Amino acid sequence: MLMKSYKSFIIVAASFLISFQVYSQKTQMKIAQNAVGKLQAAIASGQDKSKQLSIIGEGIKATESAQNDRRTKNWPETWATKSYLSSYVALIDENESNADRYYGLAIEALDTAKKLDRFQNNTALIEAATYNIVLKKQDKANKAYQNNEFQNAFNLLKDVSDFFPKDTTLAINTGLSAQNIGDLDSALVYFKRAQENGAKNPTLFQSMAAIHISKFENDMAINALEEGLVVNPGNTFLNNDYINLLIDNEKYDKAIKAIDETLATNTKNKLLYFLYGYLQQQNVKNTTAELAYKKALDVDPNYFDALYQLGVVYIDVANQALKSRDTTTKAKLFTSYINRAELTLLQANEINPNDKATVQLLTDIYARKNMLDKVQELKRRLEQF
Repeated sequence: MLMKSYKSFIIVAASFLISFQVYSQKTQMKIAQNAVGKLQAAIASGQDKSKQLSIIGEGIKATESAQNDRRTKNWPETWATKSYLSSYVALIDENESNADRYYGLAIEALDTAKKLDRFQNNTALIEAATYNIVLKKQDKANKAYQNNEFQNAFNLLKDVSDFFPKDTTLAINTGLSAQNIGDLDSALVYFKRAQENGAKNPTLFQSMAAIHISKFENDMAINALEEGLVVNPGNTFLNNDYINLLIDNEKYDKAIKAIDETLATNTKNKLLYFLYGYLQQQNVKNTTAELAYKKALDVDPNYFDALYQLGVVYIDVANQALKSRDTTTKAKLFTSYINRAELTLLQANEINPNDKATVQLLTDIYARKNMLDKVQELKRRLEQF
């Protein structure tokens, strides 16, 4: 009889112990869940970080106890709560190494929570933890970018941009990181995302154009700059890139039209006058080219490129004069324009004395004028280049 009672006592005691352990683990989870509530209240009331970290510490300690128990280690709320609390430490702890440690713990706990939460009973906590982790990734990405660690920056930023796809600044920064590591296809994806969500930054369109050019997709590069000009009408940098690209691809009619439209409102752009003159010069419209170069020089009298090309125009006109059948007119025109070419190129040479092409043209002019001392002097200079 005594033995039977003793066995009953053991069974009752064991049952009590099991009940106590289960109760104990449930209590630990209750502490962790209460910590989440206290933290929300502390954030809402503006309590300082030290108070928030103290609350979080209680909660994390409770989740660690729960995760180490065989009964509660497979509860999704154990890991979801730990991930949320750890992710918040990663955000607010000013001790960088400690913040990074909890960042890693938050990611591990989040992965486990997602696997275990088959019935999605912890969606709010999982989403909050994910949000915090993404914010921490953004912070780490910004630091990596500032330190020129572009591969690391891109790996982090692409996750952040994918989480916030409407954020154009994030998309642009992700694209720039990809561009810096030579991943041009990815760069275009994120630049295009920024554009589609309303980004208007001229640099965005210049970057896309530059990538297309590097991939020999010149028509797509032109299209990118045209799209940029739609949202940035009259932007000098975009417009100059656009016109130069048109010229490089021999789309002269479009280039002339673009320059005409711009000069109608911007009469102080020396580069546009120069480019307009250059295009006219290519079409052997020397009179129009001369006027355009002079307009450029009105804006900047020391504009070397305009002076050089104007000198070339005068040489071309002088050469054409030699084809005239009127001997008297021919001689007068030739002398007039070759003298203009000389004066213009001398001015260019004064601005840039090391330009070999200018010195060579002056040498040719003096040879034609039979000024052999000048020819010898310039030839000696040419030998020094």
